[in-house]
Amino acid sequence: MNRLIAAVFAPILGITAAIAMAAYSSSSAAAPLPDPAVDIPLAKAVGIQTAVIAGGCFWGVEGVFEHVKGVTQVVSGYSGGAADTASYRQVSSGRTGHTESVRIVYDPARISYGQLLKVFFSVAHDPTELNRQGPDTGTQYRSAIFYANEDQKRVADDYIAQLQKAGVFPHPIVTQVVSLKGFYDAEAYHQNYLDQHPNQPYIVINDLPKIDNLKRQLPSLYVGK
Repeated sequence: MNRLIAAVFAPILGITAAIAMAAYSSSSAAAPLPDPAVDIPLAKAVGIQTAVIAGGCFWGVEGVFEHVKGVTQVVSGYSGGAADTASYRQVSSGRTGHTESVRIVYDPARISYGQLLKVFFSVAHDPTELNRQGPDTGTQYRSAIFYANEDQKRVADDYIAQLQKAGVFPHPIVTQVVSLKGFYDAEAYHQNYLDQHPNQPYIVINDLPKIDNLKRQLPSLYVGK
């Protein structure tokens, strides 16, 4: 895996956290992204909703959304393929149809689905990279939104069209919007990986800058831990 190669060779190359954070950009947007013009209104009462998205290695995406207002749980897993191929070993082959994904549980009275997508497109990943993300390549790292209902589909489709029309990215958005057929939890050692390994070179280079960008670019949505 490319992430493992990065973890092994980063110390040898003398890559420091400061240099990595300065060099790495989790999004290729030229300016802060606009709010979604079409969104699901905030609920009037506390509740539970879920969103499933994919944007490269799930370690970093999970880490970002653990710092988003209104999010109560984030789980790393696999979506897009069959239940019997939902294991890290099989998904890593790139032949299962799965992509590394996260399931976000959130309170729709505190944050809207559209605002979650704003975080996704702004800082969680680069939606213009096709079948890759950063150092990781393959269809298992593709950008995707797995919608659970027609409201989620409508918001996702409209926001992508809005961002494309606004020209906020220098290249076309390649994010897939597909119906959620299933989400399968990843192995236990992948859960909360960023929190448990904050000094691992892959995390320092690729993922911690995303959380810094969230805090800097979207301070009203950022929460500490």
